Amino acid sequence: MPKIAKVKKKVTKTKPKNFSKPKTKVVSKTKVIKKGPIKISKSYIPKDTEKYMCEKHKVFFRIKLQEWKKELIKSNNEALYNGSMDDNSISADIVDQASSYTDKNVEMKAINRQIKLISEIDKALARIREDTYGYCLDTAEPIGLKRLMARPVAKYTIAAQEKHEKNEKVHADD
Repeated sequence: MPKIAKVKKKVTKTKPKNFSKPKTKVVSKTKVIKKGPIKISKSYIPKDTEKYMCEKHKVFFRIKLQEWKKELIKSNNEALYNGSMDDNSISADIVDQASSYTDKNVEMKAINRQIKLISEIDKALARIREDTYGYCLDTAEPIGLKRLMARPVAKYTIAAQEKHEKNEKVHADD
């Protein structure tokens, strides 16, 4: 008859503040194998021959998204700073005031679009951390490297995106 090995578990007893009975907590030991960070060259471009959304792809898109976010924040800050410096609203000419108002309005709309884009970048970075980046939120199919290269914040395949846009148009008409 073969011998059966006993597995020992480390048991610790903790006493919660509000209870009189001790609480038993089972602690098991597990090995955690950590891989070193993946490094890619600055000239690296994801290839279709590689496994889709491998670690290299994730690192590439994370870096691309982070750099894009930095550029947007920098341009927004510059636009806000420069916009506050150019104040023609106190001009005596009403045409100059109207022109200044229109320019600022257009600038603020652009800044708002960029703020929304920064939010989309943050969501894409979260999807990278969650290992869902690169896959359609509707169908879970791969979005595709070419689409992600063109639009790194893409959430849907082209077919699913068209469907969403069609639905938005239908509901906008209501």
